Amino acid sequence: MSSDARTTTGTDQPWTVGRVIDWTTGHLKKHGSDTPRLDAEILLAHARGCPRIQLYTHYDEVLDDEVRASMRALVTRRAQAEPVAYLVGHREFYGLDFHVSSDVLIPRPDTETLVLELLTLAAGRPETQILELGTGSGCIAVATAANLPAAKIVAVDISPAALNIAVKNATAHNVAERIDFREGDLFAPLDSAAQFDFVISNPPYIADAELAQLDADVRDHEPHLALAGGADGLDVIRRILAEAGQRLKSGGFLLLEIGAEQGNVLPELIAASGDYREARIVNDLAHRPRVAVAERL
Repeated sequence: MSSDARTTTGTDQPWTVGRVIDWTTGHLKKHGSDTPRLDAEILLAHARGCPRIQLYTHYDEVLDDEVRASMRALVTRRAQAEPVAYLVGHREFYGLDFHVSSDVLIPRPDTETLVLELLTLAAGRPETQILELGTGSGCIAVATAANLPAAKIVAVDISPAALNIAVKNATAHNVAERIDFREGDLFAPLDSAAQFDFVISNPPYIADAELAQLDADVRDHEPHLALAGGADGLDVIRRILAEAGQRLKSGGFLLLEIGAEQGNVLPELIAASGDYREARIVNDLAHRPRVAVAERL
């Protein structure tokens, strides 16, 4: 797909959809992508302005110079480990499409475990009140609002840039009137007496020493503010536990996304607060500890 590819391949074959996908797949594989074929298809669909499925019905179509130039630029950036979601500007989460940029963490399937658990617990509480801490792109709050039409949600983030994206996503999915977005650090922007049926969060939980070991697309491009959890990865979680009990109604629930290696320590931390019944850990689809759940006494 490079400008000199025809010379290096020694062929005059046209750059069709299929050929570009094949070349890009090989190129990205050499540059460390774990999903080179998927990356190639998503980027080409973006460059063509079409659904990815359409690539297969236009496999022999010859690409024009404008699409090829756009694709070259995207592939160059992806080869430098820039995440595909940032390159195309969106990511699917819980069946919905979300706008993303480097100001927010990219929504991940693992986090759908938190949303599913929340929706299950809230099934008997149609007019439930929910507080989300660290909303980022708004994917959790928006997916929740879309599935709980009577719920009222307060979504907090310390980053004004992240909140702008969250508001954009809420507006796109017609739930903005039911989500109160507030800028601030965890509980700081709340009214002093505000209480909720649920306090939920996907907080930063990566230990500082582990940040350098993350994949380059995460380490070099996603916001460290949404990743770094202090020396043991639990700094923000401890801060949430210190106040969440005061913000939950009796019988309400705290739900926290956690790192897979934190499944043993979280029940101990939650128990030490004295505010909850025995905590439980919910595994994600890969059977790894993913969400800590505790009911307020």
